[in-house]
Amino acid sequence: MSKLISPLVLPVLMLFASNVFMTFAWYGHLKFKQSWLPVVIVASWGIALIEYCFAVPANRWGSEVYSAAQLKTIQEVVTLVVFAAFSVLYLKEPLAWNHVLGFGLIAAGAFFIFHKW
Repeated sequence: MSKLISPLVLPVLMLFASNVFMTFAWYGHLKFKQSWLPVVIVASWGIALIEYCFAVPANRWGSEVYSAAQLKTIQEVVTLVVFAAFSVLYLKEPLAWNHVLGFGLIAAGAFFIFHKW
C-alpha cells in the first residue's frame, strides 16, 4: 500500500476511481442507444476491467483498516455520489427531491455501520 496516502484514504480514493469507470460501463452507453448492443457490451466489459483494477486492490488494502461491512458501505455511498454527479453532468437528468432524500437516508445508514456502539 502507498506510504504517501493514508491507509484510511487510499481505498476511498480508489473506490471513487472504480465507480467512475463502473458508472460509465453501466450507464455511459445510454447516450449511444443507436449503437449495436453486442459492441456496447464488449466496450462495457473493457471499461469494467479498468474498474476492477481499482476496486480489487481498494478492497484488499482497505481490509487492513476497515471491516468488510464498512468497505461495502463506503462503496455504496461513493456509488451514489458518483452516480448523482454522472446523472446530472453526463446524462443531463435532474436530481429530484426524492432522489436526494433517498440518497440521504442511505448515507445516514452509513452512520450505523461506522458508529462504535
